[in-house]
Amino acid sequence: MKPIKQENRERILHGNLLQAILLLSMPIVLNNFIQTMYNLTDTYWLGRIGTDPMAAITLVTPVQNVILNLGAGITVAGSVLISQYVGAKDMKQAKEMVNHLFLCSMAFALFFAAICFLCAPYIVNWLGADEIVEALAIRYLRIIILDMPFLFMINLYTSVNQSQGNTMKPMLLNLLGIGLNLILDPLFMIVFKWGITGAALATLFAKIPCAIIALSSLLNANHELSIGYKGFRFDKTKLEAILKVGLPSAIGGSTMQIGFLLMSKNVAEYGKVALAAYGIGNKVNGLISMPSNALGSAVAIVVGQNIGAKQQKRANQGYLLTMLISTLFLLIAGLILSRPPVSTALVSIFSSDQKVITLAAEFLSILALWCFSNGIYNTTHGLFMGSGHTMANMLVDASRLWGFRFLTLFICESVFHLGVQSIWLSVVISNGASSLVYIALYFSGIWKKTVVKIKKSV
Repeated sequence: MKPIKQENRERILHGNLLQAILLLSMPIVLNNFIQTMYNLTDTYWLGRIGTDPMAAITLVTPVQNVILNLGAGITVAGSVLISQYVGAKDMKQAKEMVNHLFLCSMAFALFFAAICFLCAPYIVNWLGADEIVEALAIRYLRIIILDMPFLFMINLYTSVNQSQGNTMKPMLLNLLGIGLNLILDPLFMIVFKWGITGAALATLFAKIPCAIIALSSLLNANHELSIGYKGFRFDKTKLEAILKVGLPSAIGGSTMQIGFLLMSKNVAEYGKVALAAYGIGNKVNGLISMPSNALGSAVAIVVGQNIGAKQQKRANQGYLLTMLISTLFLLIAGLILSRPPVSTALVSIFSSDQKVITLAAEFLSILALWCFSNGIYNTTHGLFMGSGHTMANMLVDASRLWGFRFLTLFICESVFHLGVQSIWLSVVISNGASSLVYIALYFSGIWKKTVVKIKKSV
């Protein structure tokens, strides 16, 4: 029997495309669902320890997200570049890329963890908070930032496996981490009464065993792709490739996080009811969009390997098939969820306030009706990621939020005076407009142009 990774590669490059896409995306869907359930449960336990700790964590979470999104550029570069070498069947170059990515990711994680730890008081003070919240926020940030080297180790492990078509192993490792966190959260926060310190330590301690497992796997010389520095030397072209592919993703992800923060600030101006409704609508929409997000990740793997194998036509077929599946799924799901009785029943799970339920149901109905555009957006994002055109993704992501969304919000509020409906419309219109931009970019054919030349070993 063929090894699982080799079988996955054969399926991606020569087998049934529909089967390959579904087998790649299903573990990612499950992984995303588990992560969502964890976030909801984590929010529950955080709510139990008091308002001040909750406010402190809310205050510094965007800071952590900005740094993580900067570092995510290395992970994106890893998935793209390794998958293209794997598609080209050049495992020697792929292994060298793993070595470079390991050094880059660890250097980044250690540097920013140290900087953030030292500068935590200044960062929190700049964000603004009363003395109690400020002290709690500094304590939380200084502990939680220590998990960065462990998190980046897990992310590298995920990149190496997904680039070979194995999405099951990263899912199982993430499941272990989430399971540990679900146990440690109430134990540290409630039983040991460590409060916000317990919340941070639970996250840190849940990452450590997962990172050890990831490192052990990556150091295993029996694996096709492993870390090994015998005869290693820095390759300038590989470092340039990591920067060329990873930097746009890093910038795009970080600016998106800042934009989402400002968007929430705009919603807050309409009051607590609107803010709660906005949050609930986004949570439910996130659940609907999970399969579409997973399909986008699957497209990136399929496109990356097939472009590496010089099979551009098959890469295009994989993209079109996935976009059709994703768009049809969201169209049908959206038509069902946009019905007022259905949307009202769903948002009622998250709130008992009738004003919040009414507003959230209205938001969800509008969002669900037009969510099919996310099918186009996510899969085309995967196409450009797999082909290495992360600069295009960065520009579309930035225009969606900083251009289309804020511009629509301004026009709806200032010209048409639509009030809180301006928020709902800005989300829908910006998603639709950015999907149209992606379609135009697809037909322009720029995704077919080579970003990083994959040279085979001699």
